[in-house]
Amino acid sequence: MAFAEEMISTLQLQAIKNDRLYMKVAEQLRKLVDRGVIKPGERFPSERELAEQLGVSRPTIREAMIALELSGVIEIRTGSGIYVSNQKSKIELDFADKGIGLFEILEIRYIIEAEACALAASRITDEQLDRLRDAVKEMEEEEKKPDASEKADCKFHLIIAEAAQNSAILAVVNWLWELRNQSELSSAFLEQIREEGVHPSIAEHHKILQALEQRNPEKARIAMKMHIENATENAATHFDR
Repeated sequence: MAFAEEMISTLQLQAIKNDRLYMKVAEQLRKLVDRGVIKPGERFPSERELAEQLGVSRPTIREAMIALELSGVIEIRTGSGIYVSNQKSKIELDFADKGIGLFEILEIRYIIEAEACALAASRITDEQLDRLRDAVKEMEEEEKKPDASEKADCKFHLIIAEAAQNSAILAVVNWLWELRNQSELSSAFLEQIREEGVHPSIAEHHKILQALEQRNPEKARIAMKMHIENATENAATHFDR
């Protein structure tokens, strides 16, 4: 036993990391900056170009860019693009254990919540519709506050998942919102885009509610898809600023 321990200590083994895909992308891009391939002040390739060259999705590129921006490696210049920062990184690039990014969460929410909404349209109760109306009113009140939270938004979506009358769907949707709220990467980015004026669309929530009131599954599915698509596009405008 002592011999085995001595052997392990002399090998100087490194802990095995299970990095998320966006972190592997961020590390590659960070190395390009460190080696001077992309120099301070120079513009980064476009999101589309990076996705094609690295063979990953655009949401993955966005998550990597968020990690790089938060660590000070890059800066986003209004109306111009993404550039390598002229300053040294403020903190170490270490987001491997800081949660799943917002765009990946939105992508899976698009798949799950659209179908949950369609199911809910044919199964929702009058009491649940009343609770949804109250949640929308709460959202309207929250948006009047300077430190607006998104608790009412979360409540709205969880009521719909509950109305689908499938405990697995409710558990999954609840878990997705917990992932978003617990992720430091997602939370930091949400704070940034809120400051830029990106907030949950109350008008879109009204459309979802209307489709559910009409108990129209297809209309409900489309309304939820449009809502999450728009949320994704609005969040992505951060990189166009």
